[in-house]
Amino acid sequence: MARKISVIGAGNVGASLAQRLVEKDFADIVLLDIIEGLPQGKALDIYQSSPITGFSSKLTGTNDYRDTTGSDVVIITSGIGRKPGMTRDELLEINVKIVSGVTQNVAAYSPDCIIIIVTNPVDTMTCLALKVSGFTPKRVVGLSGVLDSARFSSFIADELDVPPGDVSSFVLGEHGKNMVVIPRLATVNGKPIAELLSAEAIKRLVKRTINGGAEIVGLLKVGSAFYAPAAAAARMVETIIQDKKEVMPCAAWLQGEYGIKDVVIGVLVKLGRNGIEEIVEFNSTSEERKALQNSAEAVRKLVKSINLL
Repeated sequence: MARKISVIGAGNVGASLAQRLVEKDFADIVLLDIIEGLPQGKALDIYQSSPITGFSSKLTGTNDYRDTTGSDVVIITSGIGRKPGMTRDELLEINVKIVSGVTQNVAAYSPDCIIIIVTNPVDTMTCLALKVSGFTPKRVVGLSGVLDSARFSSFIADELDVPPGDVSSFVLGEHGKNMVVIPRLATVNGKPIAELLSAEAIKRLVKRTINGGAEIVGLLKVGSAFYAPAAAAARMVETIIQDKKEVMPCAAWLQGEYGIKDVVIGVLVKLGRNGIEEIVEFNSTSEERKALQNSAEAVRKLVKSINLL
């Protein structure tokens, strides 16, 4: 029986994600949106590329949650995107209502699925989806560090003029201004970037990473990033569907790890068929641990503002 993945929201992120997933050809994809014709039209457009790209998986566009029934993984991208000058936090009031309704439907039609949250502010929306769905924490995970780490790695690669695939980095904490970029964990072909870049250059790249989403919003003027977020979410889905047990930074509910409890922030997790198989703690310095705790408090404050804690 073919695996089934549903993408909720057929905007730029959702449609790009559906395309990336169906081209991987490891599961059938359902693209859902409340706007009539939008998911159907985008799904048809993507499907018509199948003779060119060679995928054979099914792709369905729909406005009906019944078509998502029995999904193995559901990715929630629904919500409004950031506009110039808007922070992720300012999206909160509108996206709380959207994600609450979507999560209720997801849980009803796919009670055994893994939920991946992409909607911003992602840490808070992951907390919300966890509460609304009633799922165990291992089955609700947010997109954060996979995207932020990719941004940091791409900036390092550009700075050193090396292939991006040669760079490894990890960004943890809140997906936003309180993210925790850890330069000492970043390497190029195994060599620490501190041996390749000046402290001033590293500081500049860290700052650019923290502002990575806002930089794109400022350039686009009428939208926010979607190609890289879609690629990051697709990577997470692939790891879950194919049970790769890969360790990557994602937004997860903590229950004492790093001295943090009952809140969602980005940490290293092992992803597999059951969702979050394990939260992986690394040997953090006291400064890094404090930064993670400060990041967690920022998320906790936001979560309390919507009466979740």
